[in-house]
Amino acid sequence: MNMMRYKGYIAHIEYDEEDHIFVGHLAGIKDIVGFHGTTVNELERAFHESVDNYIAISEKTGRPAQKPYSGKLMLRVSPDVHAAVATVAKVHGKSINQWASEVLDRAAHI
Repeated sequence: MNMMRYKGYIAHIEYDEEDHIFVGHLAGIKDIVGFHGTTVNELERAFHESVDNYIAISEKTGRPAQKPYSGKLMLRVSPDVHAAVATVAKVHGKSINQWASEVLDRAAHI
């Protein structure tokens, strides 16, 4: 998957073969924020401008800009998995939250 990051926002990038441009949209928010460019540098500038404009418009209108994710993640796992995770976290001298956060970060590191 092609992505870009800026100020905590993540954009999903696609290539439009018909128009010969890269097209991006902010991921993880309900508002629709898109941008495009013909080169990677142009796309990156457009992404930064779109995020900055989105934040500025949100501040101007008094409607807070949506944040992509809160940082809170609820998981349902079997009791056996829960016990194993608790044990491994304790062995590493960490809370389940600290251990899981590190493991998920490594697994999803982009």
